[in-house]
Amino acid sequence: MLLIIILVLIEALSLAVLRQHFYIVARTKYYIAIIVHIVLSIWFWVLLTEVTGNNSFFDTQSNIWGIMALAGMITAVILPRIILIVLHFTGRLIRRKSGGHIRWLTNTGLSLGAFIIIVICISTFYGRFNFKYEEVPITINNLHPDLEGIKIIQVSDLHLPAFYHHPHKLQNVIEKINSFKPDLIFNTGDFITIGWREFGRNDTILSKAKGTYGSFAIMGNHDAGTYHPEYTEADLENHRLIMNNLVKASGYKVLNNESVKVRIGDAVIGITGVTTKGRRRHIIHGNIDSAASALDSVDLSILLTHDPNHWTEEIAANHPEIQLCLSGHTHGMQMGILTKKLKWSPAQYIYPHWNGLYYSGGQAHYVNRGLGVLAIPFRIWMPPEITIITLHAGK
Repeated sequence: MLLIIILVLIEALSLAVLRQHFYIVARTKYYIAIIVHIVLSIWFWVLLTEVTGNNSFFDTQSNIWGIMALAGMITAVILPRIILIVLHFTGRLIRRKSGGHIRWLTNTGLSLGAFIIIVICISTFYGRFNFKYEEVPITINNLHPDLEGIKIIQVSDLHLPAFYHHPHKLQNVIEKINSFKPDLIFNTGDFITIGWREFGRNDTILSKAKGTYGSFAIMGNHDAGTYHPEYTEADLENHRLIMNNLVKASGYKVLNNESVKVRIGDAVIGITGVTTKGRRRHIIHGNIDSAASALDSVDLSILLTHDPNHWTEEIAANHPEIQLCLSGHTHGMQMGILTKKLKWSPAQYIYPHWNGLYYSGGQAHYVNRGLGVLAIPFRIWMPPEITIITLHAGK
């Protein structure tokens, strides 16, 4: 109830700002601003009503998408209005003796609001589907000759409700992946955000991606069901079983703290996958020692671990036998600057390895920005990624 009161107050105050700023001096601008305000308000309140009135399962695709869309509307509509209200009434407070308000302060609020709305719209309707196919050559010391030039495609962090209403976009990604004729496909987790029902029927789309020598996946922390507000311990166990079946139906061999060997020519690749559970600051990783215990002599050792901090904090220093590690998880924080000369994101203050290729001695670590979106449905200058890795021999 308090939230509703606050939202109604913001509506009333923002309308008052528009009237005080435009009505006398620019009547046409006033009516245009009111129309835009009303349209955005109707959109927001309809969405809020749908989300709060959900009477189906919490983790349906439609509900999770609705929650994300509502978060986006709060960022694009409510936040700019708060900024406008604060600046406008600050001007009125300063002019309380002479009356009126400081017009440039209110204009600043209007400009900032328009800028925020434009950025959010572009990042939602274009940025989150601006898929980048990053072709990355990786050098592996003493690489077996039969592994020279093999092609690995990595996808990560699908968060499938991101494709609600847009399954054709996911279908297009799968078709593009197949066009590269990958030898191996790796998915480094977070197929979903809250619960297994988000998967919908996307397993039929995902299963069309084919790696010549197989497709392998691990579970991310969101796949574990940790964030579901209604799950009991029994529900969590059932959720994990269902998720494993859904990922298998999507064409993947699921690696739950285990390893497999893949033969390519006369070379053998050892692929280890560890699970990730918990929330940030309390992330729990699978035991790499037990996961890789079935591997003896292999020509290339690859580790799939969802959280890149697992690599930097535990794996790199203690497991020199692992030559290539693939991670996801960060999303590049879904915002930042990404050019050929400059890479910056708030993610780098949490994850030393947040996106791209990192070398440490003879070991390589690649962090994928993810394909979907989490929490807020936009990507601001941080496009979703599909990684095409080609292996080459080093010295």
